[in-house]
Amino acid sequence: MVNIEGTHQIFNEVNSFCKRMGREPFFKVQLVGISEEISQRNGLFTVAPDVLIDAVKKTDLIVIPAVHGDPNEVMQNNAAFVPWIKEQYSNGAEVASLCIASFFLAGTGLLKGKQCATHWTAANDFRAMYPDVNLVDDKIMTEDDGVYTSGGAYSFLNLLVYIIEKYAGRDIAIMIAKAFMIDIDRISQSPFIMFQGQKNT
Repeated sequence: MVNIEGTHQIFNEVNSFCKRMGREPFFKVQLVGISEEISQRNGLFTVAPDVLIDAVKKTDLIVIPAVHGDPNEVMQNNAAFVPWIKEQYSNGAEVASLCIASFFLAGTGLLKGKQCATHWTAANDFRAMYPDVNLVDDKIMTEDDGVYTSGGAYSFLNLLVYIIEKYAGRDIAIMIAKAFMIDIDRISQSPFIMFQGQKNT
């Protein structure tokens, strides 16, 4: 839920900065869903999308938030997104996954043969499920042919700043980083990775 609200807030803040600077907004920010209400975090939050996917014929950027739970169930429950995301990508849209949303993005096939980051705690499971994806679990973010991924938890903030710089320019990206106190020079999640030895049963 944090990365849904955080992404929404940060992209809208870009537009607020632009307005104060006398510029046109860079982003039209919409929450897009497959139903009129979506439960998150075992019912703790409910998200009401601005629009359903059938109404979005063309977009430039899709951000897939982290969805918790069994990856196969997540894939099944959100299967309607898959053809829409693939069609948008084939029509020129860029696609970004945040944290463990990399599992869902990999399930669309768009990560095949590409570099990918995910939360370091999920790296072994990801490799087992998607051996055809080049997982770089020390990276905080990746970009490969219009497909972006971020590493663990709040590293999605670094990816958002990176995307903002690409779309809106360095000056806006720096303003966002300062406003939200994001360390834009952080490139690795290695300092946070704890070694987990395997146990023989």
